[in-house]
Amino acid sequence: MAAPPGSVVAAIPMPALMIGADERIVAANQEALTLLGSAIEGRHFITAMRQPQTLDAVENAFRSGTPGEAVYLSNDGRQDTSFRVTARPVSEGGLSGVIVCFEDETHRAHAEQMRRDFVANVSHELKTPLTALIGFIDTLRGPARADAAARDRFLGIMESEANRMNRLVRDLLSLSRVEAEERVRPTERIDLVALIRETARSLQPLAQETGVEVTTELPAGTTDILGDTDQLRQVLVNLVENAVKYAGAGAVVRVSLTGPAYEPRVRGYGVRIRVTDTGPGIDPVHIPRLTERFYRIDTHRSRERGGTGLGLAIVKHIVNRHRGRLFVESTLGEGTEFTVVLPAG
Repeated sequence: MAAPPGSVVAAIPMPALMIGADERIVAANQEALTLLGSAIEGRHFITAMRQPQTLDAVENAFRSGTPGEAVYLSNDGRQDTSFRVTARPVSEGGLSGVIVCFEDETHRAHAEQMRRDFVANVSHELKTPLTALIGFIDTLRGPARADAAARDRFLGIMESEANRMNRLVRDLLSLSRVEAEERVRPTERIDLVALIRETARSLQPLAQETGVEVTTELPAGTTDILGDTDQLRQVLVNLVENAVKYAGAGAVVRVSLTGPAYEPRVRGYGVRIRVTDTGPGIDPVHIPRLTERFYRIDTHRSRERGGTGLGLAIVKHIVNRHRGRLFVESTLGEGTEFTVVLPAG
């Protein structure tokens, strides 16, 4: 006895529907009803799937008896979605018509878009200093060949642009390594108190140069957690360096450590590292995007201070590797606080 069309499409683990020989939808699973509408059964397929590419794929399956493929675009209320549609003719066990399946490729399309954006951003970031270097080289070979003052000035700018490219390549390699290790939890036991004290001390010359005071509030004794020393040092350096560079002269940057205490966000006991500054603060519109690659609040100012736009993306991935959480709070005119919560065990 042949299975009814409804039971066939209900067993398919993606939006699927069966179109009968009369070109009307005879069955649709719950996923298809959610995607296309709850009242599509019994209607002609053209009224349910109005996108030309999808209709062509179904009509081709009916006309030629061969499978058809298309892309179906929709929106789930939060984001645009993309489906790969396959329309396959069936004629067996009493079933006759076309089965249409919708495979969700939204995440794949999103990943591909991220890859394209990443390549475009890297190309743009490298193109600017390379163009400058090529221009200065041409100038030094030509009009400024015998101009000592111009030569020294151009060489200084060339050094700055070369250092900028070097920082970008370094951060790209760092980001690649962090992403490759993100699913491997660290097993080294480290003392956060000593690490924070050492990092703050190493950044004192930068703080003095920019007129910013860096202070620490640390518990007595040691606070040990499982972690990667080099990566957590990188988190601290990025957060404190950013605070020092952007807080402005006369500001105070405070690095504190509290815990262990119960932290719901890590579902157990954890410690909190806070990097707080008394700078100008960040407009709330920027906060959700701060950890995106190459996202900058002020592109020109960031480049002037040697920023690559990758620092907070690296911080996010390192914190994720440690099964921690990163939070940002800021008030315009009052300052910004970055909080890293890490499991204590």
